[in-house]
Amino acid sequence: MALLAKAERSTGQGPVRLPLDRKTAPELHAAAHADQLQLLIMLLDDLCETGWVGLQIEPPRAFSSFTDRKPRLELRNFDELAAWAGYTPQALRWQRQWLEHLAMQWATAAASTSIVPNDPRMVLDYLARNPMTQLEGLSLDEATRSLSALIGLCRSGRSMALREASARVFQGRSKLLDSRDELLRLLGAVPGQFSEPPIQLLLALPGDGSFTDVLFVENLVTFEHMADMRAPAWDRSLLVYAAGFRGSARRLRSRSGSRLYLRMPSAGGDLSAVESWLFGAAQVPVSFFGDLDFAGMQILASLREVFPGAGAWHPGYRALTRLLPQGGHLPDQASKGLQVDPGETGCGYADQELLPAMRLHGRFVDQEAFGLT
Repeated sequence: MALLAKAERSTGQGPVRLPLDRKTAPELHAAAHADQLQLLIMLLDDLCETGWVGLQIEPPRAFSSFTDRKPRLELRNFDELAAWAGYTPQALRWQRQWLEHLAMQWATAAASTSIVPNDPRMVLDYLARNPMTQLEGLSLDEATRSLSALIGLCRSGRSMALREASARVFQGRSKLLDSRDELLRLLGAVPGQFSEPPIQLLLALPGDGSFTDVLFVENLVTFEHMADMRAPAWDRSLLVYAAGFRGSARRLRSRSGSRLYLRMPSAGGDLSAVESWLFGAAQVPVSFFGDLDFAGMQILASLREVFPGAGAWHPGYRALTRLLPQGGHLPDQASKGLQVDPGETGCGYADQELLPAMRLHGRFVDQEAFGLT
């Protein structure tokens, strides 16, 4: 319990360790007989074999005992150890207290400090599954008043930006309602009442302002280089930068869900052709070029949900694929170790060549490695 509690208090980046001194492990220091001490050491060994903790200890010296070697436990799996020990994390303790507080408030007809949702049971079930841990610093009454304010706002029918609504009712916490459509519905909001911020699309048109195809570019550095250094492979392309996954959001294709920004004026800087493609029915080939990694392939798969014919851009990905055998990087070398293989994207080139190549070599290549000269 002491090790888990220390982990919750810790703000450092390194492993959490607990010295087994007289304060935290009095049994070790009070063991009067060798067999008692050996039994405790065996129990520690059994615990370490689970992989949840490790034992750090100084090298033996002449006549030194186990406790003289400054033993300390190192935490390696918080969740598993907490489940085994029956330890409830601090955030969940507060969450449980708040749910009990809400249930009591809503069950009391005379409660004047809180607005009761139409189906309290469903709201409590949602909050149990999706804790609002960001509210932990508030008192139970303050958190309840904030939720009441949100219920009132939902029932008012007033429209506003989602993050503005969150900041208004949750003491400036603007991101608390992100991805909480279910909660808003349970509290009485109507579809479309709270809008997400529009996606900003940065566009680079060919010199004469006309284009034959559209190429989404994942990274800003590559986008800027390609806009500056037009080559035959993308000379007639409308280059679009939308910062990763945001370029594959469905609201991209509605006028209220996206905003268009020209990188620089061109000879034909009229956006009517762009709007015809993006918001209308004009059929223009769409491609995607990003990092040669699993996340890039996931972006491509998501983009195909918005533009069904979109595919991986051959010139760019051919160049990156050639770098895989002789270089690239291991996933963990670029903080990409947690990326998930998408399986397939629906694009034949990506599914039959790019993904198999990454799996074969176990490496990724960042888009910025694309040779522009």
